[in-house]
Amino acid sequence: MKTLKFENGDRMHAIGLGTWKATGDDVKNAVKEALYAGYRHIDTAAAYGNEEIIGEALAEVFDEGTILREDVFITSKLWNDAHQEGQVMPALEDSIKKLKLEYLDLYLIHWPVAFKSGVGQPSKPSDYVAADEAPIIETWKQMETAKKTGHAKHIGVSNFSKEKLKDLISKADIKPEMNQVEMHPYLQQEDLLDFCNSENILMTAYSPLGSGDRSAAMKNDDEPNLLEIDEIKEIAKKHGASAGQVLINWHTQRGTATIPKSTSKEHIKDNFKAASLELDKEDMKTIKGLNRNYRFITGKFFECPEKGYENIYDD
Repeated sequence: MKTLKFENGDRMHAIGLGTWKATGDDVKNAVKEALYAGYRHIDTAAAYGNEEIIGEALAEVFDEGTILREDVFITSKLWNDAHQEGQVMPALEDSIKKLKLEYLDLYLIHWPVAFKSGVGQPSKPSDYVAADEAPIIETWKQMETAKKTGHAKHIGVSNFSKEKLKDLISKADIKPEMNQVEMHPYLQQEDLLDFCNSENILMTAYSPLGSGDRSAAMKNDDEPNLLEIDEIKEIAKKHGASAGQVLINWHTQRGTATIPKSTSKEHIKDNFKAASLELDKEDMKTIKGLNRNYRFITGKFFECPEKGYENIYDD
């Protein structure tokens, strides 16, 4: 398994288990099956509402004694309603408690948007905290404290554009160590990837398979199916692999991590086996030509010009 290396030498598996939209016994079993299959990278978030059940799965596996806590890289994320002064550490401590851990390996600011305390999903402008009242650097200073105290070994961001990263880096004492964003052959993020590489910021790709199980309200009527791209299917056939394995391996070949989500034991194992695939230069060239700058997760649902949130991705 390829790994991503942090500046202090810590390593994270390039293929992890994503858990967005997975709840109850489905996610509990998925986490356990993933760990038994060889995964050592689990990704969750406060907003997913599944930290407690994932915590149960982790505790049960660690209690068996074969897989150790220190061998598993666990990420969670700060929700948008805890960006203001004094809110980050309590939110982080709550995630750690729910996950039945003593620390997180990685803690991310989930979105560059601030909500009022207790708001899960905003329905009106008054649910937001204005951008100038909750500047990201103030949230980030609290993230830096979390790293200094050891509550989070590494800190980073999610859904941040190059522009937002540049601004944060210019003001921060500790640079973000990770940026987790949507990436796949139809959204290759070359400019952002080049920038992050130049700044030694690691990247993780979410929705690598297109997030087809999103709610209907989040989908476009004519959105593409990444698993049905002819060129991807041809590459898969060439290597005796699945289209999903090609999509996953493409990220590891680019030097990023990726977190495909599945609750199926078979798919969890198949996704992990993508690590052994070796796409060649011709394959990578073919995939490079597929970019459409197409987003499945548009971010439009968090845009609120009245509060200073006009373009989440600065597209």
